[in-house]
Amino acid sequence: MADPLKLFILAGEPSGDRIAADLVERLKQRVGLVLTGVGGDELAATGLVSLFPMRDLAVMGISDVVMRLPLLLWRVEQTARAISASQPDIVVLVDAQDFSKLVAKRLKSLGYRGTVILYVAPTVWARAPGRAAKLTPFFDEVLAVLPFEPAIMRTLAGPPTSYVGHPALAERLDHVDGAQTGPLILLPGSREGELRRHLPLFRDVIQELAGHPSIDGVIIPTLPSLARRIGDEVADWPVPVNVNAVRAERRALYASAIAALSVAGTATLELALARVPMVVSYLMDSHQARTFDKLGRPPVSLPNIIVGRPVVAELVQSRADAEAIAASLRALLDNKKARQDQMAAFGELGDLMENGETGFPRQDPADRILSHWSRV
Repeated sequence: MADPLKLFILAGEPSGDRIAADLVERLKQRVGLVLTGVGGDELAATGLVSLFPMRDLAVMGISDVVMRLPLLLWRVEQTARAISASQPDIVVLVDAQDFSKLVAKRLKSLGYRGTVILYVAPTVWARAPGRAAKLTPFFDEVLAVLPFEPAIMRTLAGPPTSYVGHPALAERLDHVDGAQTGPLILLPGSREGELRRHLPLFRDVIQELAGHPSIDGVIIPTLPSLARRIGDEVADWPVPVNVNAVRAERRALYASAIAALSVAGTATLELALARVPMVVSYLMDSHQARTFDKLGRPPVSLPNIIVGRPVVAELVQSRADAEAIAASLRALLDNKKARQDQMAAFGELGDLMENGETGFPRQDPADRILSHWSRV
């Protein structure tokens, strides 16, 4: 029997956890696997025993990072030393960009000679394009989840980059009739800082929309690890809220929804592939607000970024304004054509995600990993 692939995989937040788990399941269908690393619920379901809790890395915004900096630096060292001691064939670091780069640099200094892959490309197209070339000494390949990223990484002299799609493609719906009524989906984020800022804001939005004839219930799909925390917070909301932590029910939920309110992030891609009309919001901390203004207030939602035009409304705020968000949602709920236009654009997005761009077709992430293992 052939020797198994020794894989160390790290995910720093729930969206990366799902991507990592998808990769592990693909690899298990092809080869024997000895698995170590860091992850959450999704990787645990594949058999990973996490080196430490993934929630230690799930921070967002400079204030969250500063508060937890000593712990984060210790986790960098702990991760690098665990890899150095076990000498896996391949290391896959999923997103968690700053943490992943620090781990890769530390591995280099410790003399690790195996393959190191970054899964999820950094957003060099949004800011700091010089970061691309700085990754080249530390990563053998980048696996991109957005179709336009390989071409950008090549132009900026980044590491070799392949487009591998996204697990959210499993949620893709080819045709949706467009409901006239249905549940309103809320996606307030998964990091503690996001939940702390957005749950009170979303409560106020729901209060503004209470009684709207198109809304038949309010649902927050979330992770099992967050269900109790969110459930406790929404218990006193002005309308009943169903907190659903069952991933297997997600597709049916999306198919029945009238619309969604989501924070900017991977959730917007999942919604778009399921053709759920949406409004995107994000409540920034002070550092994020300064950076956002400095960058010229670029698009923040993946549907708008991928399609290249303003398909969905974005309300990026430095001060909570529930009335503005509720007004944008109300306009979407009251306008069937606006919802249909969004769904048509989401079909275009799905085609791009399914196939990739000219010269950079979509590849299987397991194929990319195994192409490196054959040279180990």
